[in-house]
Amino acid sequence: MPDLPQRKAGIVACSGEELAEGTVARLAALKVLHELRPANTVTICLPLFLAGGEGDRAFARFHPTITVDGCELRCAARGTEMYSGKPAASLVVNELATQHGVGKIEGRRYLNAAGKQAVDVIAQRLAELVDQFVGKVDTRKRAAEPAPEPSEAKVGTCSCESGVPINEVLIGGETVGLQALPTIFQRFREKGRTPEDAGKDLLQNVKIYNYVPPEAEGSYREAIVREYAAFCAREESR
Repeated sequence: MPDLPQRKAGIVACSGEELAEGTVARLAALKVLHELRPANTVTICLPLFLAGGEGDRAFARFHPTITVDGCELRCAARGTEMYSGKPAASLVVNELATQHGVGKIEGRRYLNAAGKQAVDVIAQRLAELVDQFVGKVDTRKRAAEPAPEPSEAKVGTCSCESGVPINEVLIGGETVGLQALPTIFQRFREKGRTPEDAGKDLLQNVKIYNYVPPEAEGSYREAIVREYAAFCAREESR
């Protein structure tokens, strides 16, 4: 008898960068996706979902979807309900952290001890909900599967199966992961934009999918233009 496709749960994490709780939401989702329940979860990119990603919206309509919000605004939960239907479950970081006696969460980029504890609390609750909605996958079978081929960019799997590429870029002496760069670069190249004249517009497009600290916009713009120039050079040499 052929194997049936594995039923999976989608996780929609808060994309807010102004609160440390938003960072907790994203890190907790990643912990579940990559460590706790990698075989039966997928991530749904909230910015792409809200911008009209039909693959993500269709997945959320027909599969159990769990939202994780940083605060009581519940942007992920409300967006999911607006475009696909009410989530199977919704978590709010500050509410669940308070219930578990977690202290004050601080640090948007580098979490304090309370923030790290909150990540573990949220991730564990997410894993329990995934088990409730879709069960567990036989990890022994998964371990026997061949490892994926390495790729140029690290890819976070989306429900639409296209993946959201995350490229590591050196910015101001620090390595930063930026989402959707190849997609953005391809669009600009198709429009005939050169690295010399596309800097400001490139930065604005990158900011749709990534948080850019206001004080570091100059460094980000310089690095993004450099990466775009390298992208164009690779495409022209093919």
